[in-house]
Amino acid sequence: MAATKKRKKTVEVKKAKKSRITPFLWFDTQAEEAAKYYTGIFKNSRVLGTTRYGKAGFEVHHRPAGSVLTVEFELDGEQFTALNGGPQFKFNESVSLVVHCDTQQEVDSYWEKLSAGGDPNAQACGWLKDKYGLSWQVVPDSMIKMLSDGSPNSQRAFAAMMNMKKLDIAALKKAYDGK
Repeated sequence: MAATKKRKKTVEVKKAKKSRITPFLWFDTQAEEAAKYYTGIFKNSRVLGTTRYGKAGFEVHHRPAGSVLTVEFELDGEQFTALNGGPQFKFNESVSLVVHCDTQQEVDSYWEKLSAGGDPNAQACGWLKDKYGLSWQVVPDSMIKMLSDGSPNSQRAFAAMMNMKKLDIAALKKAYDGK
């Protein structure tokens, strides 16, 4: 009876938080590991549920029964699904996740955690690749405001950004102000 109540509660939580559009991330075998890693970085995050491969379809998916198929999780309240689909597809920079930050401390913290074990050669202009190959943009909202007005100030801030890996709010502001 307790297991039934727990399962019912999990379904109710999912229904209450269900997003209309959910990013679906394809991993080889690291879906569960990645979901736990990401939920450990962002506040208000949790694993919602895990589905497992059964015996059906083994001739196609070649995954052992009981191994992880998908993991549903939330990052800061946004829902995601991770799939263990095999090595056929890899992440690339054509899709990235943007982390909006208010302070340099937030930029530094997310940059440090998300870039750990990732490709240092894939770091530019606030973009990074994490250890799973997923691209992220760690962006201070103040930079977006600086770059959006089209003024010469905006162009100086843009030029400064183009020479950065991790974004530096003070340096961007200094460039914007012409100092």
